[in-house]
Amino acid sequence: MRSNRSDILDWSDQGRIPHGRLRAALELAGVLPGAADWRKFLDRMLLWLGAVMLAAGTIFFFAFNWDEMGRLAKIGLVEMLLAAAIVSLWRLGLERASGKAALFGTCIVAGALFALIGQIYQTGADTYELFAVWAIAILPWALVGRLPVLWILWLALVNLALSLYFLTFGVFWGMLFAPQKLLWLLFGLNTLALVVWEGLAAGGIEWLRERWSVRILATASGGLITALALQNLLDWRHASQWGVPLWFVWMVAAYLLYRLRVKDVYVLALGVLSVIVLAAAFLVKNARLNDASAYLLIGLLVIGLSAAGGYWLKQVATQDDQ
Repeated sequence: MRSNRSDILDWSDQGRIPHGRLRAALELAGVLPGAADWRKFLDRMLLWLGAVMLAAGTIFFFAFNWDEMGRLAKIGLVEMLLAAAIVSLWRLGLERASGKAALFGTCIVAGALFALIGQIYQTGADTYELFAVWAIAILPWALVGRLPVLWILWLALVNLALSLYFLTFGVFWGMLFAPQKLLWLLFGLNTLALVVWEGLAAGGIEWLRERWSVRILATASGGLITALALQNLLDWRHASQWGVPLWFVWMVAAYLLYRLRVKDVYVLALGVLSVIVLAAAFLVKNARLNDASAYLLIGLLVIGLSAAGGYWLKQVATQDDQ
């Protein structure tokens, strides 16, 4: 179906399909979503939006009515909502989309309950402990749920907990917890998660093959190594000299995996963007910016690399459709 759609669009660009008849050609080929496809899409979208909005609405409800409610009312209301979500999960089951949405909402409400307890009783715990405990608490549900969005939530909580921990104790421990050390730690964590995720997906675990979740991990990993290479390139204070070499390693590995094996144009586009950023930074560092021609050269470089990268990505996408 994807190949047919690409062929019809190419024919339209070449003028083989009369003007105004493109939609009719797509409908004739059966590559446009039908009424049933749209109903399924809207049903899933509204289901997940409802689960997220219900959990978020609970948090905002307490924020708005904090002074008017007693501590028992606050805790009791959250626990009732949590119990209702668990009962719904038990009745619906994990195999249904509604059951998975209930599980995801349950995990968010659990975090709201931890935050509520910390605010009411003022335990003196640091902020990073909230996210760490939240991640530990929902880990069994993530293992049982087999739900990509739940694992992305868990990884986001771990990233937040580590970041807040370093920000809290960086003043006391000096260079051991310097910002760049945190970037390296987060890069290692997210890259390891990406490798494990892709490995398990390739090993036959079907629910890990949803590409949007892998792309989030690739964005985090690629963005962090680009930031580290940028620090190395610009010779920022205390910048590690391994930023640029490991960036090259990451780029080669990403090309080999996402061009030759998995074929993911999104991740390749991330690589192109990373190349453009570092090339522009290199030119900024080595060019004399007191001359207007230097700014023109940087602009032309960005435009040229963007055009070349876009052309290459289009070629890759076209080859993958064939």
